Amino acid sequence: MDVISTYKYARISARKARDVAREIQGLPVSAALDLLNFTPRKGALFFSKTVKTALADAENNFELSVDGLFVKSAVVGEGPTFKRFKARARGSAGPIRKRTSHLTVILSNEGGPEEKSTAKSGGTKSAKQGKGAKKASAEKASSTGVDEGLGMVYSSPPAEVDDLKLLSGVGPVLVEKLNSAGVYRFEQIANWTEANVRAFDELLSLKGRIGKDGWVAQAKGLLEEKNSK
Repeated sequence: MDVISTYKYARISARKARDVAREIQGLPVSAALDLLNFTPRKGALFFSKTVKTALADAENNFELSVDGLFVKSAVVGEGPTFKRFKARARGSAGPIRKRTSHLTVILSNEGGPEEKSTAKSGGTKSAKQGKGAKKASAEKASSTGVDEGLGMVYSSPPAEVDDLKLLSGVGPVLVEKLNSAGVYRFEQIANWTEANVRAFDELLSLKGRIGKDGWVAQAKGLLEEKNSK
C-alpha cells in the first residue's frame, strides 16, 4: 500500500529541494529520517516534516508496520513565484524572485528497494541492496561467515563491535548502513580486497569514498592500535 504526503508552497526553490529528494529515494523510513536529521540544508527540514506526516498517516490511519516502510518516491514540483523588487541606483529597480515548491513523498510497504546487478571484472555479480542488505548478506554467507563478494560479514551483531565512526567521513547514518551489510569490526575492513571495496562501494552507494578516504589503511592502523593495548 502507498501512503502519500504533500507539502505545498514550501519556501524553497525546486532546484535546491531536488538535491535532498534524490538522497532519500529508496531508503527505509528510519534511514531516510536519520539522513535528513544530519543534513544541514533547508530542504532536509521540509522533507523531514513531509516524511513524518506520511509515517503518521501510515501508522494511525492505515495501520501499517513502520519497520516495513520505505521511501518509494520523493518528487519536487515548482510552485508559484513571488515577485518582489529592490531599489537600485538612478531610480531603477532590481527584480527579486522568491520561489516556492510542492514536495510529495510516497511511502510504501510493497516491493522494497530495487536490486541492481552489475558485472564484475572477474565475471561475478553483486546486487545493490537497500532495506534487506543484512538479510541478503546472511543468506549468501557460508558457514564460516565469508562472502565471495563482500569478504567476512556477520549475519547478526558480534559480541564485540568497533567504533566505525573513527574512520574518516563515517557518521551515524553510514555506520547503520555498514552494520546492515554485516560490517561491525575494523578487522573486516582491514582485510578488504579491491573486489570487496568495489562491491561495498556499489552496495552502499559510497561513490568512491572508501578509496578516497583510505578506509582500509585506517582500519589496519586502528586494528594494530587496538591489538597493542
